[in-house]
Amino acid sequence: MITKSQVLAAQQEWADGIVKIGSLKHNSLHCEHFTNEFLDKLYAFDLGEVLFKPTKCHVEQFRPTKIKALSYFIAPQYCALPEDHGFALQPWIKVAFINAHIILESSRAIAMGNYYFTDEHKNQVKVEYTFGYREHHGALKIDLHHSSLPYDPSR
Repeated sequence: MITKSQVLAAQQEWADGIVKIGSLKHNSLHCEHFTNEFLDKLYAFDLGEVLFKPTKCHVEQFRPTKIKALSYFIAPQYCALPEDHGFALQPWIKVAFINAHIILESSRAIAMGNYYFTDEHKNQVKVEYTFGYREHHGALKIDLHHSSLPYDPSR
């Protein structure tokens, strides 16, 4: 059975990875290498389908491959899609998950809530998320990642 502490640890590892990617933006080779390792370790691209819908995309909203996820996180250093600007290169200095609820099963878990991205000027962006995790050799890997900005009735 997957535990809540495993999900919280996976979320913290993801948050720390996003912060580290931004800290490496001036060393493109190291940044690309780390981001590849980040995706290999935390996402299940090597195990089958990954449902990845990142926050800031509108032309190609769904990113089912590692190459397209890499482009989203670190373009223009690695750019597969013209709309990508390198979300993780902001840089963010902190990412905090606030879970609304976590569903735990024997080999799967789903977490939903808000996460908050803080930039170097202390500006904070609230984003809604749903992450699905599957257990693989004792580690959790993301096979569902949906992020979106909260509804704004003024738009």
